Amino acid sequence: MPRFSTLSQLQQAIQHGEITLVEVVDYYLEKIYENQALNIYVEVFAEEALAKAAELEQKYRENPEQVGRLFGAVVSIKDVICYQGHTVTGGSKILEGFQSLFSATAVERLLAEDAIIIGRTNCDEFAMGSTNETSYYGPVRNAADPTKVPGGSSGGSAVSVQADTCLLALGSDTGGSVRQPAALCGVIGMKPTYGRISRHGLLAYGSSFDQIGILANSVEDIALTLEIIAGKDDFDGTTTQGDVPAYSQLLDFKGPVKVAYFDTAVNHPSIDPGIQAHCLRMIEWLKAQGHTVEPVQFDYLDYIIPAYYVLTTAEASSNLSRYDGIRFGYRSPNTKSLEETYKKSRSEGFGTEVKRRIMLGAFVLSSGYYDAYYTKAQKVRRLIAEQTEAIFAAYDFLLMPAAPTPAWNLGESLEDPVAMYLADIFTVQANMVGIPGIAFPVGTHESGLPVGLQLMAGKLKEAELLAFSKQIVQTYPK
Repeated sequence: MPRFSTLSQLQQAIQHGEITLVEVVDYYLEKIYENQALNIYVEVFAEEALAKAAELEQKYRENPEQVGRLFGAVVSIKDVICYQGHTVTGGSKILEGFQSLFSATAVERLLAEDAIIIGRTNCDEFAMGSTNETSYYGPVRNAADPTKVPGGSSGGSAVSVQADTCLLALGSDTGGSVRQPAALCGVIGMKPTYGRISRHGLLAYGSSFDQIGILANSVEDIALTLEIIAGKDDFDGTTTQGDVPAYSQLLDFKGPVKVAYFDTAVNHPSIDPGIQAHCLRMIEWLKAQGHTVEPVQFDYLDYIIPAYYVLTTAEASSNLSRYDGIRFGYRSPNTKSLEETYKKSRSEGFGTEVKRRIMLGAFVLSSGYYDAYYTKAQKVRRLIAEQTEAIFAAYDFLLMPAAPTPAWNLGESLEDPVAMYLADIFTVQANMVGIPGIAFPVGTHESGLPVGLQLMAGKLKEAELLAFSKQIVQTYPK
């Protein structure tokens, strides 16, 4: 079977009798088997996916008009997204064997349009990490070079698309966890506006930052998937109100546009010279296409990461308090009292990075330190939001690197968590402010690894962001 890069190509092949949906699923299952060494999936729904494909094939033969808009789409979901009757663990021992009692709203909307879910992908434990190495199931490996990290925390989601084991993937993005691995793996990843996709059924890390995102090989597929899963949800009070635009019908780019970039980002001391060269090349190319591309002042780039980790660890310490070894998930067998059950279950069930963030969060929320850390970080978040909004009052888009370096060696940042935190320096802004961002491949690093850049736009400007990104992906010379 040829590799399909878009859903429309795959649907046309089925329509012309070149392939059946069962054969499509068989192909992806074979790819999963071939790439087992990459440790992409923690569970594959093989029999279920094949049965669903046969059922949808019959439905299509009886009346092609009956099938949903995602007919033919084989999707992987990150192991933090609930799927009723299926295990979800957040990459953690603490939820070992736990089965979802309901499906996430995003999953329900995928299934309603006849998508097939092929499995759940490996991720950093409770989405806490930038390398996909903190998972209870072991690290995911980058398909471009298995000695390198895929990025995180949605590393499994990114590699599932990169290695052609599915057409689409759902991940989650709290500080860049969709866009950074997309860039490191050479695929496209989008985080929409905060609240654009319901968080109902998404295991919480930082509730005011978390957002489900989409990874694919084409902007068109991301636009259609977003159109289907976005929108108001009574189970999530933070979802945006109003109708969802028909993103898939709004991909005709209308230019020229005004693009801002931070000189402090492009010339940041942490940025790899190869990544910097790709940024500068993109800036010059956009100018040559007739767009206005200008540097703008941003005073808070080096404050984003400290503020982000104060706030997200605070929210994580609260969100993860529900995993107590009493009501569900892992319970330590070696306890003699209730207090001991709490302590040992959590000590044995959580990994090192999650325990570090819980303790940091408890510290910044504690009496005597709340105002010094948490309150101050909230004020910094407001300053970042105000200055970002001022930029979008004058410009259409903000161009940024997606990561300061190409994919690095497995194990390299485990001994230095601060180095891992700093890998998010260019992606965290979108989550701090709640704006949409998209990462897309722009070429190859001198090391042979993929390089991606990202664009951000103002709140609810997904349609414009997708149209401009499609134009770049289709015309930019790699």
